[in-house]
Amino acid sequence: MLGAFACASAVAAQPTPAPATPAEAQSTPGTPLPKDKHGKAAPPPTCALPKDQVSDCFADHLAREVLHNTWFGIPTLQNPLDVWITQEIISQTKPDFIVEAGTFVGGSAALWATILEQVNPKGRVITIDIHDASKKTRETLPIFKRRIDFLLGSSTAPETFAKVKRRVGKGSAMVILDSGHTEHHVLDELRLYAPLVHVGGYIVVQDGFFDGKQPTGFGPGPKAAVEAFLAENDAFVADRDRERLMGSFNPMGFLRRVK
Repeated sequence: MLGAFACASAVAAQPTPAPATPAEAQSTPGTPLPKDKHGKAAPPPTCALPKDQVSDCFADHLAREVLHNTWFGIPTLQNPLDVWITQEIISQTKPDFIVEAGTFVGGSAALWATILEQVNPKGRVITIDIHDASKKTRETLPIFKRRIDFLLGSSTAPETFAKVKRRVGKGSAMVILDSGHTEHHVLDELRLYAPLVHVGGYIVVQDGFFDGKQPTGFGPGPKAAVEAFLAENDAFVADRDRERLMGSFNPMGFLRRVK
């Protein structure tokens, strides 16, 4: 990806900072050190690069490595930092359903179901794909048999959405969008599935980091769709605190319903 060259160039362009004295390492005059949730002072940063450059470089590296990631031995093309944040959201909101657009071979559906089962024992995952590539996983993995429903079809097809809506009923739903990555398709998904999410719940729009990057060729994609959706729908906000671990593939992609 282009990001690798950008990362190397950014690092090379930065001047080497002079070593900090012990006093300088503790704080800058008049500026208190940030504190964690327990009130302890966080260590001062040691990286000379701006945070957004560090995040982009790290995400670029992760993009090469996620192709090797597995869950229970099943290929699972997920950024582990975004997975951590997603499990926090699942644990905090305890949805009755997780609706996933984009099944691939079923690794991510199994991942979400494993987490959901611990915080909502009756919760289910509904996963959707236009290709039936998860048959082996569905037939052999116990969590798939217990907790996951697979729907074959387009996530934006009226008949597919009708099946999802019927299953969710009045339950609470979290939505994870990871199917077609064009702006048009993701925006259609957002408009269609947003009403299933209760106040306080989330839609996770994956892979906006890759908008316009080569060689993926996404062009305007998930991030552009999020921007368009938020411009027309004030019931959702981008929860940027969910990007705190940096290296996220989902910039502006953790959408929380506020009304």
